[in-house]
Amino acid sequence: MNKELILILDFGGQYNQLIARRVRESNVYCEVMPYSIGLDKIKELSPAGIIFTGGPNSVYSEKAPVIDKELFELNIPILGICYGAQLMCHLLGGKVQKAEKREYGLAEITLFDSKLFEDIDKNTTCWMSHTDQIVKLPEGFEATASTKSCPVAAFGCKGKNLYGVQFHPEVNNTPFGKEMLKNFLYKVCRCGANWRMSDYAKSYIELAKEKIGDKKVLCALSGGVDSSVSAVLISKAVGRQLTCIFVDHGLMRKNEGDEIETYFSKNFDLNFIRVNAQDRFLNKLKNVTDPEKKRKIIGEEFIRVFEEEARKIGAVDFLVQGTIYPDIIESGLGDSALIKSHHNVGGLPEHLEFKEIIEPLRNLFKDEVRQLGLELGIPEKLVWRQPFPGPGLAVRVIGEITKEKLDILREADAIFREELENAGLHKTINQYFAIITDMRSVGVMGDERTYDYTIALRAVHTTDFMTADWSEIPYPVLHRVSNRIVNEVYGVNRIVYDITSKPPATIEWE
Repeated sequence: MNKELILILDFGGQYNQLIARRVRESNVYCEVMPYSIGLDKIKELSPAGIIFTGGPNSVYSEKAPVIDKELFELNIPILGICYGAQLMCHLLGGKVQKAEKREYGLAEITLFDSKLFEDIDKNTTCWMSHTDQIVKLPEGFEATASTKSCPVAAFGCKGKNLYGVQFHPEVNNTPFGKEMLKNFLYKVCRCGANWRMSDYAKSYIELAKEKIGDKKVLCALSGGVDSSVSAVLISKAVGRQLTCIFVDHGLMRKNEGDEIETYFSKNFDLNFIRVNAQDRFLNKLKNVTDPEKKRKIIGEEFIRVFEEEARKIGAVDFLVQGTIYPDIIESGLGDSALIKSHHNVGGLPEHLEFKEIIEPLRNLFKDEVRQLGLELGIPEKLVWRQPFPGPGLAVRVIGEITKEKLDILREADAIFREELENAGLHKTINQYFAIITDMRSVGVMGDERTYDYTIALRAVHTTDFMTADWSEIPYPVLHRVSNRIVNEVYGVNRIVYDITSKPPATIEWE
Protein backbone atom coordinates (compact mmCIF):
# COMPACT_ATOMS: atom_id res chain seq x y z
CA MET A 1 0.00 0.00 0.00
CA ASN A 2 1.21 3.52 -0.75
CA LYS A 3 2.79 4.82 2.47
CA GLU A 4 1.94 8.46 1.74
CA LEU A 5 -1.29 8.53 3.76
CA ILE A 6 -3.78 11.28 4.54
CA LEU A 7 -5.79 10.27 7.60
CA ILE A 8 -9.38 11.55 7.78
CA LEU A 9 -10.78 11.50 11.31
CA ASP A 10 -14.55 11.11 11.24
CA PHE A 11 -16.55 13.16 13.77
CA GLY A 12 -19.96 12.00 12.54
CA GLY A 13 -20.79 14.30 9.64
CA GLN A 14 -23.16 12.81 7.08
CA TYR A 15 -20.97 13.42 4.02
CA ASN A 16 -17.52 12.89 5.44
CA GLN A 17 -16.51 10.38 2.79
CA LEU A 18 -16.85 13.15 0.23
CA ILE A 19 -13.65 14.55 1.73
CA ALA A 20 -11.94 11.24 1.06
CA ARG A 21 -13.25 11.27 -2.47
CA ARG A 22 -11.80 14.73 -3.10
CA VAL A 23 -8.44 13.63 -1.73
CA ARG A 24 -8.37 10.57 -3.97
CA GLU A 25 -9.40 12.64 -6.97
CA SER A 26 -6.17 14.54 -6.27
CA ASN A 27 -4.33 11.19 -6.58
CA VAL A 28 -3.39 11.06 -2.91
CA TYR A 29 -4.21 7.97 -0.85
CA CYS A 30 -6.38 8.44 2.24
CA GLU A 31 -8.33 6.44 4.78
CA VAL A 32 -11.33 7.41 6.91
CA MET A 33 -11.22 6.32 10.54
CA PRO A 34 -13.29 7.22 13.63
CA TYR A 35 -11.96 10.08 15.75
CA SER A 36 -11.66 7.63 18.67
CA ILE A 37 -8.85 5.48 17.20
CA GLY A 38 -6.39 6.91 19.70
CA LEU A 39 -3.00 8.59 19.60
CA ASP A 40 -0.96 5.37 19.46
CA LYS A 41 -2.77 4.22 16.31
CA ILE A 42 -2.21 7.59 14.67
CA LYS A 43 1.50 7.45 15.50
CA GLU A 44 1.65 3.94 14.06
CA LEU A 45 0.01 5.10 10.81
CA SER A 46 2.40 8.08 10.59
CA PRO A 47 0.20 10.02 8.15
CA ALA A 48 1.52 12.81 5.94
CA GLY A 49 -1.46 14.89 7.05
CA ILE A 50 -4.74 14.72 8.97
CA ILE A 51 -8.17 16.14 8.15
CA PHE A 52 -10.81 16.58 10.87
CA THR A 53 -14.32 16.26 9.39
CA GLY A 54 -17.51 18.07 10.26
CA GLY A 55 -20.06 16.71 12.69
CA PRO A 56 -23.46 17.42 14.29
CA ASN A 57 -22.25 18.29 17.80
CA SER A 58 -21.25 21.49 19.62
CA VAL A 59 -17.67 21.39 20.91
CA TYR A 60 -18.73 22.80 24.29
CA SER A 61 -21.41 20.16 24.96
CA GLU A 62 -20.73 17.37 27.47
CA LYS A 63 -21.05 14.58 24.88
CA ALA A 64 -18.96 16.29 22.21
CA PRO A 65 -16.45 13.95 20.50
CA VAL A 66 -12.87 15.04 21.25
CA ILE A 67 -9.30 13.94 20.54
CA ASP A 68 -6.09 14.00 22.59
CA LYS A 69 -4.52 17.48 22.55
CA GLU A 70 -1.11 15.85 22.17
CA LEU A 71 -2.03 15.20 18.54
CA PHE A 72 -1.27 18.85 17.80
CA GLU A 73 2.31 18.36 19.03
CA LEU A 74 3.21 15.58 16.57
CA ASN A 75 4.25 18.00 13.80
CA ILE A 76 1.65 16.51 11.45
CA PRO A 77 -0.20 19.05 9.27
CA ILE A 78 -3.88 19.21 10.23
CA LEU A 79 -6.89 20.71 8.46
CA GLY A 80 -10.11 21.05 10.44
CA ILE A 81 -13.42 21.38 8.57
CA CYS A 82 -16.53 22.88 10.22
CA TYR A 83 -16.81 20.98 13.55
CA GLY A 84 -13.19 19.90 13.06
CA ALA A 85 -12.10 23.55 12.87
CA GLN A 86 -14.13 24.47 15.94
CA LEU A 87 -12.69 21.53 17.88
CA MET A 88 -9.11 22.51 17.04
CA CYS A 89 -9.79 26.07 18.17
CA HIS A 90 -11.56 24.93 21.35
CA LEU A 91 -8.83 22.48 22.43
CA LEU A 92 -6.01 24.96 21.83
CA GLY A 93 -7.47 27.75 23.95
CA GLY A 94 -9.82 29.58 21.59
CA LYS A 95 -13.53 30.13 22.10
CA VAL A 96 -16.55 28.73 20.25
CA GLN A 97 -20.12 29.76 20.97
CA LYS A 98 -23.56 29.75 19.41
CA ALA A 99 -23.69 32.22 16.53
CA GLU A 100 -26.07 35.16 16.60
CA LYS A 101 -26.90 34.38 12.98
CA ARG A 102 -26.68 30.82 11.65
CA GLU A 103 -25.22 30.26 8.20
CA TYR A 104 -26.71 27.58 5.95
CA GLY A 105 -26.13 27.54 2.22
CA LEU A 106 -24.13 29.68 -0.17
CA ALA A 107 -22.21 32.59 1.36
CA GLU A 108 -19.92 35.27 -0.07
CA ILE A 109 -16.44 34.96 1.40
CA THR A 110 -13.24 37.03 1.38
CA LEU A 111 -9.97 35.09 1.51
CA PHE A 112 -6.80 36.45 3.08
CA ASP A 113 -3.18 35.36 2.86
CA SER A 114 -2.83 31.60 3.48
CA LYS A 115 -1.13 28.60 1.89
CA LEU A 116 -4.60 27.07 1.59
CA PHE A 117 -5.80 29.87 -0.67
CA GLU A 118 -2.81 30.34 -2.98
CA ASP A 119 -3.85 30.98 -6.62
CA ILE A 120 -7.54 31.28 -5.63
CA ASP A 121 -9.68 34.40 -6.20
CA LYS A 122 -9.88 36.36 -2.97
CA ASN A 123 -13.57 37.25 -3.38
CA THR A 124 -15.66 34.16 -4.03
CA THR A 125 -18.41 31.98 -2.52
CA CYS A 126 -18.49 28.95 -0.23
CA TRP A 127 -20.98 26.51 1.30
CA MET A 128 -21.74 27.07 4.98
CA SER A 129 -23.64 24.81 7.38
CA HIS A 130 -23.13 25.82 11.02
CA THR A 131 -24.93 27.00 14.13
CA ASP A 132 -21.81 27.68 16.23
CA GLN A 133 -18.89 29.90 15.30
CA ILE A 134 -15.40 30.77 16.46
CA VAL A 135 -15.27 34.06 18.37
CA LYS A 136 -11.70 33.90 19.70
CA LEU A 137 -8.67 32.22 18.12
CA PRO A 138 -5.94 30.41 20.06
CA GLU A 139 -2.64 32.19 20.60
CA GLY A 140 -0.46 32.17 17.48
CA PHE A 141 -3.41 31.74 15.09
CA GLU A 142 -4.84 34.31 12.69
CA ALA A 143 -8.04 34.60 10.67
CA THR A 144 -7.55 33.89 6.95
CA ALA A 145 -11.12 34.34 5.65
CA SER A 146 -14.39 35.97 6.64
CA THR A 147 -18.02 36.30 5.58
CA LYS A 148 -20.52 39.01 6.44
CA SER A 149 -21.75 37.13 9.53
CA CYS A 150 -18.69 34.98 10.29
CA PRO A 151 -15.48 36.95 11.02
CA VAL A 152 -13.44 33.74 11.37
CA ALA A 153 -14.45 31.69 8.32
CA ALA A 154 -10.92 30.23 8.16
CA PHE A 155 -7.75 30.41 10.25
CA GLY A 156 -4.24 29.07 10.45
CA CYS A 157 -1.02 28.81 12.40
CA LYS A 158 1.82 28.78 9.85
CA GLY A 159 4.47 27.71 12.33
CA LYS A 160 2.63 24.50 13.22
CA ASN A 161 0.86 23.82 9.88
CA LEU A 162 -2.53 23.84 11.60
CA TYR A 163 -5.47 25.12 9.56
CA GLY A 164 -9.23 25.32 9.92
CA VAL A 165 -12.18 26.31 7.72
CA GLN A 166 -15.74 26.90 8.85
CA PHE A 167 -17.13 26.16 5.38
CA HIS A 168 -17.24 22.85 3.48
CA PRO A 169 -14.61 22.59 0.71
CA GLU A 170 -15.63 19.00 -0.09
CA VAL A 171 -18.99 19.96 -1.66
CA ASN A 172 -19.43 21.16 -5.22
CA ASN A 173 -21.12 24.33 -3.97
CA THR A 174 -17.72 25.63 -2.78
CA PRO A 175 -16.20 26.45 -6.20
CA PHE A 176 -12.61 26.66 -4.95
CA GLY A 177 -12.88 23.71 -2.55
CA LYS A 178 -10.95 21.22 -4.68
CA GLU A 179 -8.10 23.71 -5.21
CA MET A 180 -7.97 24.45 -1.48
CA LEU A 181 -7.73 20.76 -0.62
CA LYS A 182 -5.01 20.32 -3.23
CA ASN A 183 -3.08 23.20 -1.66
CA PHE A 184 -3.29 21.43 1.69
CA LEU A 185 -2.20 18.11 0.18
CA TYR A 186 0.58 19.36 -2.07
CA LYS A 187 1.86 22.58 -0.47
CA VAL A 188 1.30 21.87 3.22
CA CYS A 189 1.58 18.06 3.49
CA ARG A 190 4.07 17.82 0.59
CA CYS A 191 2.23 14.83 -0.92
CA GLY A 192 2.93 13.67 -4.45
CA ALA A 193 0.04 13.01 -6.82
CA ASN A 194 1.08 9.40 -7.30
CA TRP A 195 -1.81 7.21 -6.13
CA ARG A 196 -4.00 5.45 -8.71
CA MET A 197 -6.83 2.95 -8.63
CA SER A 198 -4.40 0.40 -10.06
CA ASP A 199 -2.45 0.77 -6.80
CA TYR A 200 -5.60 -0.13 -4.86
CA ALA A 201 -6.13 -3.24 -6.99
CA LYS A 202 -2.54 -4.47 -6.63
CA SER A 203 -2.32 -3.79 -2.90
CA TYR A 204 -5.74 -5.34 -2.14
CA ILE A 205 -4.94 -8.48 -4.11
CA GLU A 206 -1.78 -8.93 -2.03
CA LEU A 207 -3.70 -8.28 1.21
CA ALA A 208 -6.40 -10.78 0.19
CA LYS A 209 -3.82 -13.45 -0.63
CA GLU A 210 -2.27 -13.01 2.80
CA LYS A 211 -5.60 -12.97 4.65
CA ILE A 212 -7.28 -15.88 2.86
CA GLY A 213 -4.26 -18.15 2.35
CA ASP A 214 -5.46 -21.57 1.20
CA LYS A 215 -8.99 -21.21 2.67
CA LYS A 216 -12.22 -21.38 0.67
CA VAL A 217 -14.21 -18.24 -0.10
CA LEU A 218 -17.84 -17.70 -1.03
CA CYS A 219 -18.94 -14.52 -2.86
CA ALA A 220 -22.46 -13.14 -2.73
CA LEU A 221 -22.83 -12.31 -6.43
CA SER A 222 -25.89 -10.30 -7.41
CA GLY A 223 -24.70 -9.54 -10.93
CA GLY A 224 -24.46 -5.84 -10.11
CA VAL A 225 -21.36 -3.70 -10.51
CA ASP A 226 -20.25 -3.87 -6.88
CA SER A 227 -20.50 -7.60 -6.33
CA SER A 228 -19.05 -8.32 -9.78
CA VAL A 229 -15.98 -6.16 -9.16
CA SER A 230 -15.58 -7.77 -5.72
CA ALA A 231 -15.77 -11.25 -7.24
CA VAL A 232 -13.17 -10.55 -9.95
CA LEU A 233 -10.85 -8.79 -7.48
CA ILE A 234 -10.91 -11.74 -5.05
CA SER A 235 -10.63 -14.28 -7.87
CA LYS A 236 -7.38 -12.63 -8.96
CA ALA A 237 -6.09 -13.22 -5.43
CA VAL A 238 -7.26 -16.81 -4.79
CA GLY A 239 -8.47 -18.21 -8.12
CA ARG A 240 -10.67 -21.30 -7.92
CA GLN A 241 -10.78 -21.17 -4.12
CA LEU A 242 -13.63 -18.72 -4.75
CA THR A 243 -17.21 -19.85 -5.38
CA CYS A 244 -19.77 -17.26 -6.50
CA ILE A 245 -23.36 -17.78 -5.35
CA PHE A 246 -26.11 -15.96 -7.24
CA VAL A 247 -29.30 -16.05 -5.19
CA ASP A 248 -32.37 -15.49 -7.36
CA HIS A 249 -34.72 -14.22 -4.67
CA GLY A 250 -37.63 -13.54 -7.00
CA LEU A 251 -37.05 -9.81 -6.69
CA MET A 252 -35.01 -9.33 -9.87
CA ARG A 253 -35.90 -7.18 -12.86
CA LYS A 254 -37.45 -8.69 -16.00
CA ASN A 255 -35.35 -11.63 -17.34
CA GLU A 256 -32.44 -10.57 -15.13
CA GLY A 257 -31.76 -13.88 -13.42
CA ASP A 258 -31.25 -15.70 -16.73
CA GLU A 259 -29.12 -12.87 -18.12
CA ILE A 260 -26.80 -12.89 -15.09
CA GLU A 261 -26.34 -16.66 -15.20
CA THR A 262 -25.57 -16.62 -18.92
CA TYR A 263 -23.17 -13.70 -18.68
CA PHE A 264 -21.05 -14.96 -15.79
CA SER A 265 -20.99 -18.55 -16.96
CA LYS A 266 -19.67 -17.52 -20.38
CA ASN A 267 -17.35 -14.62 -19.57
CA PHE A 268 -15.54 -15.46 -16.31
CA ASP A 269 -13.55 -18.43 -15.07
CA LEU A 270 -15.46 -18.64 -11.80
CA ASN A 271 -17.21 -21.36 -9.83
CA PHE A 272 -20.76 -20.09 -10.41
CA ILE A 273 -23.87 -21.46 -8.64
CA ARG A 274 -27.41 -20.17 -9.10
CA VAL A 275 -29.82 -20.75 -6.23
CA ASN A 276 -33.50 -20.37 -7.07
CA ALA A 277 -35.12 -19.16 -3.86
CA GLN A 278 -38.10 -17.10 -5.06
CA ASP A 279 -40.76 -18.85 -2.97
CA ARG A 280 -38.57 -18.85 0.12
CA PHE A 281 -38.07 -15.07 0.10
CA LEU A 282 -41.64 -14.18 -0.82
CA ASN A 283 -42.98 -16.35 2.02
CA LYS A 284 -40.68 -14.58 4.50
CA LEU A 285 -41.84 -11.18 3.23
CA LYS A 286 -45.55 -11.97 3.31
CA ASN A 287 -47.60 -9.26 5.08
CA VAL A 288 -44.45 -7.17 5.77
CA THR A 289 -44.82 -3.47 4.92
CA ASP A 290 -42.11 -1.72 6.95
CA PRO A 291 -39.07 -1.02 4.71
CA GLU A 292 -36.49 -1.53 7.48
CA LYS A 293 -38.04 -4.89 8.34
CA LYS A 294 -38.00 -5.88 4.66
CA ARG A 295 -34.28 -5.12 4.42
CA LYS A 296 -33.44 -7.04 7.58
CA ILE A 297 -35.49 -10.08 6.51
CA ILE A 298 -33.79 -10.10 3.13
CA GLY A 299 -30.35 -9.58 4.69
CA GLU A 300 -30.80 -12.50 7.08
CA GLU A 301 -32.30 -14.80 4.44
CA PHE A 302 -29.40 -14.09 2.07
CA ILE A 303 -26.97 -15.12 4.79
CA ARG A 304 -28.90 -18.31 5.56
CA VAL A 305 -28.85 -19.31 1.88
CA PHE A 306 -25.12 -18.62 1.68
CA GLU A 307 -24.53 -20.67 4.83
CA GLU A 308 -26.46 -23.61 3.37
CA GLU A 309 -24.46 -23.45 0.14
CA ALA A 310 -21.21 -23.14 2.12
CA ARG A 311 -22.03 -26.37 3.98
CA LYS A 312 -22.42 -28.14 0.63
CA ILE A 313 -19.01 -26.86 -0.50
CA GLY A 314 -17.45 -27.59 2.88
CA ALA A 315 -15.18 -25.56 5.20
CA VAL A 316 -15.83 -22.08 3.82
CA ASP A 317 -14.29 -19.48 6.13
CA PHE A 318 -14.94 -16.23 4.25
CA LEU A 319 -17.96 -14.49 2.71
CA VAL A 320 -17.29 -11.72 0.15
CA GLN A 321 -19.84 -8.91 -0.26
CA GLY A 322 -19.95 -5.94 -2.62
CA THR A 323 -20.56 -3.35 0.09
CA ILE A 324 -19.54 0.20 -0.91
CA TYR A 325 -19.17 3.27 1.26
CA PRO A 326 -22.62 4.84 0.63
CA ASP A 327 -24.09 1.55 1.96
CA ILE A 328 -21.96 1.87 5.10
CA ILE A 329 -22.72 5.50 5.87
CA GLU A 330 -26.48 5.19 5.19
CA SER A 331 -26.61 2.17 7.50
CA GLY A 332 -25.06 4.25 10.31
CA LEU A 333 -21.25 4.43 10.67
CA GLY A 334 -19.73 5.55 13.96
CA ASP A 335 -21.62 8.64 15.08
CA SER A 336 -23.37 9.10 11.73
CA ALA A 337 -27.15 8.88 11.65
CA LEU A 338 -28.91 5.77 10.33
CA ILE A 339 -30.79 6.56 7.13
CA LYS A 340 -31.68 3.04 6.08
CA SER A 341 -30.17 -0.37 6.72
CA HIS A 342 -28.58 -1.99 3.69
CA HIS A 343 -29.17 -5.74 3.52
CA ASN A 344 -25.42 -6.41 3.47
CA VAL A 345 -24.59 -3.98 6.30
CA GLY A 346 -27.26 -3.07 8.84
CA GLY A 347 -29.43 -5.97 7.73
CA LEU A 348 -26.97 -8.69 8.72
CA PRO A 349 -28.08 -11.10 11.47
CA GLU A 350 -26.09 -11.25 14.72
CA HIS A 351 -25.05 -14.89 14.25
CA LEU A 352 -23.03 -15.89 11.20
CA GLU A 353 -21.44 -19.25 10.43
CA PHE A 354 -18.63 -17.58 8.45
CA LYS A 355 -15.47 -16.64 10.33
CA GLU A 356 -15.20 -13.31 8.55
CA ILE A 357 -16.94 -11.13 5.99
CA ILE A 358 -14.65 -9.57 3.36
CA GLU A 359 -15.75 -6.28 1.80
CA PRO A 360 -13.11 -5.18 -0.72
CA LEU A 361 -15.00 -2.04 -1.77
CA ARG A 362 -16.29 -0.75 1.57
CA ASN A 363 -14.25 2.47 1.34
CA LEU A 364 -15.00 3.23 -2.31
CA PHE A 365 -17.67 5.29 -4.06
CA LYS A 366 -19.55 3.97 -7.09
CA ASP A 367 -17.41 5.85 -9.62
CA GLU A 368 -14.25 4.50 -7.96
CA VAL A 369 -15.69 0.97 -8.12
CA ARG A 370 -16.21 1.42 -11.86
CA GLN A 371 -12.63 2.66 -12.28
CA LEU A 372 -11.44 -0.39 -10.39
CA GLY A 373 -13.56 -2.68 -12.56
CA LEU A 374 -11.95 -1.30 -15.72
CA GLU A 375 -8.50 -1.72 -14.15
CA LEU A 376 -9.37 -5.39 -13.56
CA GLY A 377 -10.35 -5.87 -17.20
CA ILE A 378 -14.09 -6.22 -16.63
CA PRO A 379 -16.05 -5.33 -19.82
CA GLU A 380 -17.52 -1.82 -19.94
CA LYS A 381 -21.01 -3.22 -20.48
CA LEU A 382 -20.93 -4.76 -17.01
CA VAL A 383 -18.99 -1.96 -15.33
CA TRP A 384 -21.58 0.59 -16.45
CA ARG A 385 -24.58 -1.62 -15.72
CA GLN A 386 -27.46 0.18 -14.02
CA PRO A 387 -27.11 0.05 -10.20
CA PHE A 388 -29.53 -2.37 -8.57
CA PRO A 389 -29.95 -2.69 -4.79
CA GLY A 390 -29.29 -6.03 -3.10
CA PRO A 391 -32.89 -6.29 -1.82
CA GLY A 392 -33.92 -5.86 -5.45
CA LEU A 393 -37.49 -4.86 -6.26
CA ALA A 394 -38.43 -5.31 -2.59
CA VAL A 395 -37.44 -1.69 -1.98
CA ARG A 396 -39.32 -0.56 -5.10
CA VAL A 397 -42.60 -2.15 -4.05
CA ILE A 398 -44.24 0.14 -1.52
CA GLY A 399 -46.23 -1.73 1.10
CA GLU A 400 -46.68 -5.50 1.07
CA ILE A 401 -44.75 -7.42 -1.58
CA THR A 402 -46.96 -9.68 -3.69
CA LYS A 403 -46.36 -11.60 -6.91
CA GLU A 404 -49.00 -9.46 -8.63
CA LYS A 405 -47.22 -6.20 -7.72
CA LEU A 406 -43.82 -7.62 -8.68
CA ASP A 407 -45.09 -8.71 -12.10
CA ILE A 408 -46.62 -5.28 -12.74
CA LEU A 409 -43.43 -3.53 -11.64
CA ARG A 410 -41.15 -5.71 -13.80
CA GLU A 411 -43.11 -4.84 -16.93
CA ALA A 412 -43.34 -1.12 -16.14
CA ASP A 413 -39.66 -0.91 -15.25
CA ALA A 414 -38.63 -2.71 -18.45
CA ILE A 415 -40.60 -0.23 -20.55
CA PHE A 416 -39.05 2.75 -18.74
CA ARG A 417 -35.52 1.43 -19.20
CA GLU A 418 -36.13 0.51 -22.83
CA GLU A 419 -37.44 3.97 -23.75
CA LEU A 420 -34.54 5.75 -22.03
CA GLU A 421 -32.09 3.54 -23.91
CA ASN A 422 -33.94 4.20 -27.20
CA ALA A 423 -33.60 7.93 -26.51
CA GLY A 424 -29.88 7.58 -25.72
CA LEU A 425 -30.42 8.92 -22.19
CA HIS A 426 -29.07 5.83 -20.42
CA LYS A 427 -25.52 7.13 -20.91
CA THR A 428 -26.14 10.39 -19.06
CA ILE A 429 -28.60 9.32 -16.35
CA ASN A 430 -26.79 7.50 -13.55
CA GLN A 431 -29.76 5.56 -12.17
CA TYR A 432 -33.34 5.15 -13.34
CA PHE A 433 -36.15 2.79 -12.39
CA ALA A 434 -39.85 2.40 -11.69
CA ILE A 435 -41.62 2.05 -8.33
CA ILE A 436 -45.05 0.56 -7.73
CA THR A 437 -46.77 2.57 -5.03
CA ASP A 438 -49.27 1.20 -2.56
CA MET A 439 -51.86 3.66 -3.86
CA ARG A 440 -54.71 2.94 -6.20
CA SER A 441 -56.73 5.62 -7.88
CA VAL A 442 -59.77 5.97 -10.09
CA GLY A 443 -59.22 6.10 -13.83
CA VAL A 444 -61.12 5.48 -17.04
CA MET A 445 -60.16 3.16 -19.89
CA GLY A 446 -62.47 2.29 -22.77
CA ASP A 447 -65.32 4.25 -21.16
CA GLU A 448 -65.05 2.00 -18.11
CA ARG A 449 -64.03 2.92 -14.57
CA THR A 450 -60.71 1.52 -13.33
CA TYR A 451 -59.22 1.42 -9.88
CA ASP A 452 -55.56 0.52 -10.37
CA TYR A 453 -52.02 1.13 -9.17
CA THR A 454 -49.91 4.26 -9.59
CA ILE A 455 -46.40 3.77 -10.97
CA ALA A 456 -43.72 6.30 -10.02
CA LEU A 457 -40.68 6.89 -12.21
CA ARG A 458 -37.30 7.88 -10.74
CA ALA A 459 -34.18 9.07 -12.60
CA VAL A 460 -31.16 10.85 -11.13
CA HIS A 461 -27.72 12.03 -12.09
CA THR A 462 -24.91 11.82 -9.54
CA THR A 463 -21.18 11.17 -9.24
CA ASP A 464 -20.99 9.50 -5.85
CA PHE A 465 -24.57 8.44 -4.96
CA MET A 466 -24.26 10.37 -1.68
CA THR A 467 -26.02 13.34 -3.27
CA ALA A 468 -28.11 13.33 -6.45
CA ASP A 469 -30.26 15.61 -8.61
CA TRP A 470 -33.36 14.48 -10.44
CA SER A 471 -32.92 14.22 -14.19
CA GLU A 472 -34.86 16.46 -16.56
CA ILE A 473 -36.14 13.81 -18.96
CA PRO A 474 -37.65 15.42 -22.09
CA TYR A 475 -41.45 15.52 -22.05
CA PRO A 476 -41.84 13.50 -25.28
CA VAL A 477 -39.86 10.63 -23.69
CA LEU A 478 -41.95 10.75 -20.52
CA HIS A 479 -45.06 10.83 -22.68
CA ARG A 480 -44.03 7.65 -24.54
CA VAL A 481 -43.16 5.88 -21.29
CA SER A 482 -46.47 6.82 -19.66
CA ASN A 483 -48.50 5.89 -22.71
CA ARG A 484 -46.82 2.50 -23.09
CA ILE A 485 -47.07 1.52 -19.42
CA VAL A 486 -50.75 2.40 -19.14
CA ASN A 487 -51.57 0.58 -22.38
CA GLU A 488 -49.29 -2.43 -22.05
CA VAL A 489 -49.23 -3.18 -18.32
CA TYR A 490 -52.45 -4.49 -16.83
CA GLY A 491 -53.29 -3.04 -13.40
CA VAL A 492 -51.82 0.48 -13.88
CA ASN A 493 -53.80 3.63 -14.69
CA ARG A 494 -51.57 6.48 -13.48
CA ILE A 495 -47.89 7.48 -13.87
CA VAL A 496 -46.03 10.10 -11.80
CA TYR A 497 -42.43 11.37 -12.04
CA ASP A 498 -40.30 11.95 -8.93
CA ILE A 499 -38.63 15.40 -9.04
CA THR A 500 -36.93 15.25 -5.61
CA SER A 501 -33.17 15.47 -5.15
CA LYS A 502 -31.02 13.68 -2.55
CA PRO A 503 -31.14 15.13 0.04
CA PRO A 504 -33.86 15.55 1.22
CA ALA A 505 -34.95 12.27 -0.40
CA THR A 506 -32.86 9.16 -0.92
CA ILE A 507 -32.42 7.70 -4.40
CA GLU A 508 -34.48 4.59 -3.65
CA TRP A 509 -37.93 5.08 -2.16
CA GLU A 510 -37.39 2.57 0.66
